[in-house]
Amino acid sequence: MDNAVILAGGQGKRMKADIPKPMFKVLGEPMLEWVIKACEGAQLSEMCVVTGYKAEIIDEYLNGRYKTVLQSERLGTGHAVMQAKEFLKANAEGNTLVLCGDAPLIDSETILNALELHKKENNSVTVITACIDQPAGYGRIIRNDKGVSAIVEEKDATNEQRLIREVNSGTYWFRTADLLEYLEELTTDNVQGEYYLTDTVAIALGKGRNVNAYTSPNPDVVLGANDRKGLLALNTAARMMIIDKHLENGVEFTCTDGVVIGRDVKIGEGTEILPGTHLTGNTVIGSGCSIGPNCIIEDCVIEDEVKLNYVQAFKSQIDKGVKIGPWVHIRPGSHIKSGVKIGDFVEIKNSTIGEGTAVAHLTYVGDSDVGKKVNFGCGTVTVNYDGIIKSRCVIGDNCFIGCNTNLIAPVKLGKAVYTAAGTTITKDVPDYALAIDRGTVQIKEGYSLRKLKKRLEKA
Repeated sequence: MDNAVILAGGQGKRMKADIPKPMFKVLGEPMLEWVIKACEGAQLSEMCVVTGYKAEIIDEYLNGRYKTVLQSERLGTGHAVMQAKEFLKANAEGNTLVLCGDAPLIDSETILNALELHKKENNSVTVITACIDQPAGYGRIIRNDKGVSAIVEEKDATNEQRLIREVNSGTYWFRTADLLEYLEELTTDNVQGEYYLTDTVAIALGKGRNVNAYTSPNPDVVLGANDRKGLLALNTAARMMIIDKHLENGVEFTCTDGVVIGRDVKIGEGTEILPGTHLTGNTVIGSGCSIGPNCIIEDCVIEDEVKLNYVQAFKSQIDKGVKIGPWVHIRPGSHIKSGVKIGDFVEIKNSTIGEGTAVAHLTYVGDSDVGKKVNFGCGTVTVNYDGIIKSRCVIGDNCFIGCNTNLIAPVKLGKAVYTAAGTTITKDVPDYALAIDRGTVQIKEGYSLRKLKKRLEKA
């Protein structure tokens, strides 16, 4: 069975944070997760993750999804793969992909195409490479008529070899049985005193076996990060890679400043994404929408022709033709139905807002079921929490909620109920009724003259 070994034991001292390097995030996800998803996308269900520094962090993150083995001493990439010998022996009949957990932009298509070449040519080793404009620092691929003849590291390369643009990505397909054989022959006979996985190429060639390289059309497969500057470069490359994909699919960007889109986000054609917008998680956006500027949308389903302006929305559904913003917070569990209009400084939490309802401004609707064509006046609050339990409000179709109304849950308003401005509702109101609760106004004449006597005298 074909399988993968992911090397994830690095510390990343120059990152200046006490976590394994593969756990640093690119567009909100650990680099390790990017590599795992690339393997999953290539139908590799058997994976072994080699951990090292702060191994418990990766173990906790994976939570048993895939096997892990510990490299207690960091003695090179070859030594890291040695820790997975038992895993390799259990899958010795197939091929093994070895790749780095801190090179997140490897893609499933590259993995599959390299495997196809690997099998077609009956290779013992197939190196995944890329041609880049600035190859300094990378191992150069030396080719001959039969395929790859060597991988030369930067420090060992001649001036002529340094001009080669094809570089080693650090990802390899091996015939698994051959890899097990090569691991036994690796030595530490080098300046660093480490076991180098790249030495397997020379061993394979020495045995007369086929070694070749698959050149990925994606030059970013070689990108890693040794410090925060490199991590920023990774985020930038990933961000633009995703934006390019959406541009090809008919999504409009007049300016990409501050735009961050997660790789699992889906966007319909004709939708415009404005600056400062972050779309993350499993968000799905329909066609003909305008999202932004400065929206944060996470794990939401948004239907066609929705307009969001300065909106933060989480784990909610927004139906067709809704207009929301500016400065609106849609909290988890909310369903905003078609034709709803929500204006500035409104918060909706765990509520359903019925078709055609208007929540114009300065309103909180929490734990409520709101009917069709309801109008909320400024300053309305559903008082859903008594300090112990949260209760729901039910508001019928065509209700008119006057300004500064408090609805003390649990309470139900029937159809077409009116509440007078400043009213506090503590019991159910029947259909077509008007609810007024303003108390008795008391006027004490001359009160401020007495209270502010000294101030008024100075004026």
